[in-house]
Order: sequence, then structure tokens, then C-alpha cells
Amino acid sequence: MKLGIVGLPNVGKSTLFNSLTKAGAESANYPFCTIDPNVGVVSVPDERIKLLGDMYHSKKVTPAVIEFVDIAGLVKGASKGEGLGNQFLANIREVDAIVHVVRCFENSNIVHVDGSIDPMRDIETINLELVFSDIEILERRVAKQGRAANNDKKIAKEVGLLKRLIAHLEEGKLAKSFETNDEDEEEWFSSYNLLTAKPVIFAANVSEDDIADDGVNNDYVKAVRDYAKKEGFEVFVICAQIEEEIAELDDDEKAMFLEDLGLKESGLDKLIKASYSLLNLMSFLTAGEDETRAWTIKIGTKAPQAAGKIHSDFERGFIKAEVVNYKDLLELGSLSAAREKGLVGMEGKDYVVKDGDVILFRFNV
Repeated sequence: MKLGIVGLPNVGKSTLFNSLTKAGAESANYPFCTIDPNVGVVSVPDERIKLLGDMYHSKKVTPAVIEFVDIAGLVKGASKGEGLGNQFLANIREVDAIVHVVRCFENSNIVHVDGSIDPMRDIETINLELVFSDIEILERRVAKQGRAANNDKKIAKEVGLLKRLIAHLEEGKLAKSFETNDEDEEEWFSSYNLLTAKPVIFAANVSEDDIADDGVNNDYVKAVRDYAKKEGFEVFVICAQIEEEIAELDDDEKAMFLEDLGLKESGLDKLIKASYSLLNLMSFLTAGEDETRAWTIKIGTKAPQAAGKIHSDFERGFIKAEVVNYKDLLELGSLSAAREKGLVGMEGKDYVVKDGDVILFRFNV
């Protein structure tokens, strides 16, 4: 899973990125990997694989991972070159979802780029910049396809779609509310990788005083939640300042710190839940002496396609899947004991994988 982080300058975006990536890497003992100055890979904390790894004495325990891409803060007029411009948006065209950090706290020492706190105005500013960036991409495509459209009906059809889509965006609407007419249009639409077609998770950044009650009494957070509900997006409340403080702590210290603040989970945990929910994702597990591992798939994925996540040969030569729930496996202590109790199912091609399934795939290529 790949998430792109956007926001205005001074909303806590980079603080959040730095603390999340560091915290995530340390909490699951996964080596923090900086691919670029603004890309971090972190593991998804998952107690299940730790317990299974201990049970099997696995040589390696591999969590699912999330890649975060942080880009320079956008400002109003970025598409026209204001601030650092919008060239960084190209870096997040490939992400699965956008994490939009919105400032929901007052602090006279941290200047807001527009002079006052107004999350709805900030959301509109960012949305417009994303819209302008999408229009730019589509206009380039029209210019490329335009000439050939005279001699090719399919290309002419695509140019028609592009023009309708540009008109839709020029009205200030997001691409996600655009309706395609058929499979051809749906395929073209998906290939454009439009930023405003991507699902969004709002990170409502609040002060330490507002984090304990999850921003319930914060009017700024209420406004963001109302907007997200209307658009079908997710929201999680975070205090980037606290995340920065706990990023340096080990697991036990972190748990104590959060408990003192009346918090049940860290910002990274909240973000993972929100992103899995928004993207309709879950994890199945594989376990053994060599490796215990979590694999992220879409909810509703059938056994052969889940096998294909591990290796294409597994999907191609799929025969059966031996499936046991991780709780049953841990309780009984071995796969053979779970088999004796009749808790291991031999499932075929139509089996829909469930969250927490531990699977041994049988295949023949």
C-alpha cells in the first residue's frame, strides 16, 4: 500500500511524516528505508505474526508494509508557480490514497500561511490545486490524441471523454464524482491516475489538549468530519507534536506514554485502520519455520488470487488451500493439532479469504 501525504505548509505534514515513519519502523523492528528524502517505508504493526513467529520459531517475521510519500507543502496558486509550484504532485500520482493533513489547532507561534485557522478553506485550496494538476494532465492527453482523432473512432471517443472530464473539473468538482458511460471509458479513466479520483484520509492535526477525546469538542475537527462523511472519505485525529515525542520511544515506553495521555493507540495505528477501511483491505497470514508473514489483499479476494500475491506460480497452479484461523492455531500450538480437531479447512478456488486466515497453499506448475 502506498499513501501520499499532502497539505499546506505549517500544518504539521512533515512532522507527521517523520514521526510516523520512524515510529512504524521501530515498533515492528522493520529497517526504516529511505528511498528518497521524502519516501519512507514502514511496517504495519501486527501482533498476530509476532505470536505465530514465536510459535514456529520462524527465522524471519515479515509484516505488511506501507510506503509513505511526503511532498512539499502546497500553497494557493501552486499550479501557477506560487511557493514551490506543483511539480511535486507527480510524485504521488501512483499512490493508492491521499493523506491530507489539516490544521485544527490554534498556536500563535506557528504562523498559518493564510493568516488564520480554517480547515475547510485549507481543504478547498488543496482540492483546487489537485484539480488544476489533473486538468493539466488531461489537456496534455487531448493535445497528444487530438490529431489522430480525425481518423480513428476509438481515439475520437477517448478525446470526447477527456473533454467531458476537463469540463467537470473546471466546475471545481473532483474526478471521483465523474461518471463514465462504458467499460472503455472506465479503463481510460483509471489509466489517467487522477489525483482527485483517489480516496482521501484526512489527518486532523489537533493540540495535545484535544487528542484525549479524539477531537470531539473541537469545532474544526467537526467540520472536517462532516465534509469527509459527505464525500465518503475517512478522518483520523492526531497530534503531530505527540507523535514526534513518542517516535523515539521503545514499545513499552510508548504504551505507557499513550496510557498517561488517555490514548489507546498511536497515530500510525489510527492511520493504518483508516487506510485499510477506506481501501477495503485486510491481511491473511502464512507461517512456518523459514518465515511468518502478513499479506495485504482486498476484502473479497478468492484463494487463487490470494496465492498469486505470494507468487504468480501459486495462482497459476492452484490446487487447494489449507486454511485455519490464527486464534485456533495459536491455541492448539500446531497445524497438526488443529487438523485433528477438524479446524483446518481444505478450500477450493471459490473460497473467499478472511482476515486472520493462516493459509498453506497447495499448487502444481
